[in-house]
Amino acid sequence: IFLANSGNKDITWMMLEAGAETDVVNSVGRTAAQMAAFVGQHDCVTVINNFFPRERLDYYTKPQGLDKEPKLPIKLAGPLHKIITTTNMHPVKIVLLVKENPLLAEVEALQKCYKVLDLICEKCMKQKDMNEVLAMKMHYISCIFQKCITFLKEREDKLDGFIKSLLKGRDKDGFPVYQEKLIRESIRKFPYCEATLLQQLVRSIAPVEI
Repeated sequence: IFLANSGNKDITWMMLEAGAETDVVNSVGRTAAQMAAFVGQHDCVTVINNFFPRERLDYYTKPQGLDKEPKLPIKLAGPLHKIITTTNMHPVKIVLLVKENPLLAEVEALQKCYKVLDLICEKCMKQKDMNEVLAMKMHYISCIFQKCITFLKEREDKLDGFIKSLLKGRDKDGFPVYQEKLIRESIRKFPYCEATLLQQLVRSIAPVEI
């Protein structure tokens, strides 16, 4: 908690990778992220909220229960973990991260990845210490992966076409309508209607016209 309050995001990340717990509370019942937010150390808050231990992803690279095959091939774990832990959630950035890795930029690979993301999202919502922020992030990346699959299957220009669609502005003011619709659609499709974060997002976005 003191480290998060200090504002050193690199050391905060190192501590998290070393096993520091993010949900431990201090004497006044606040987590490290909550205390860092209170004192204005927003870079540290971002690091903590976006941290996802690699071992939690590696769980899906091993067959579980009656499964004969793992849900996630081990070769995809590294590239997927890089995207999961990114703090830049712009859809173009995520598509570029997919595009730059030949292992990810295939329909079958993305199908496996988005299904694992959906499982992680579900686990975040159903665990004792519910993590709505991480659940929403997993769902959002899953939605972008699914849209990547559509472009890979249907468009000759593939992911380049997706990026162009995201960046294209409407004639009258340059506003990226397709990008806005994609983000709104991902929020609308979030499967846990009771989530406080979802309700806050809907209240903020619903009255605003595209």
